[in-house]
Amino acid sequence: MVQNEGPGWRIARDPSKKIFQVLLGGDGWAIELTQEEFGMFVELGGDLLTEFLLREDQMMPEEIISIEIERQNLWGCLEGKVSEWSMRFVLQPANQSSRGLEVSWSPPAAKAILLAMRTMWDSWQ
Repeated sequence: MVQNEGPGWRIARDPSKKIFQVLLGGDGWAIELTQEEFGMFVELGGDLLTEFLLREDQMMPEEIISIEIERQNLWGCLEGKVSEWSMRFVLQPANQSSRGLEVSWSPPAAKAILLAMRTMWDSWQ
């Protein structure tokens, strides 16, 4: 099992599990994801951060920005100031037999979990 955590976030991967191999957690919650779902979260989180970084130089320190991206059944939002931001994802059920979920991380946990997610995903590839 690969595991990493910090204040307000937690991530773990257990390749011995057949379906839900990745655990993501925040303050008072945790979910297990399939490899495919986790990949969607990593990709969307990376795209949110890229969009944020493209605007970062144009922002005033106290200015608040909200960036939203939706793909298939996953919506994500990165919101905050240049110095700190939060992140939120909503996974809509793809059909009646699948699940939906909503997760969020406050600053500075959002930045830390996004980096940990990317690192874990890259080690898989």
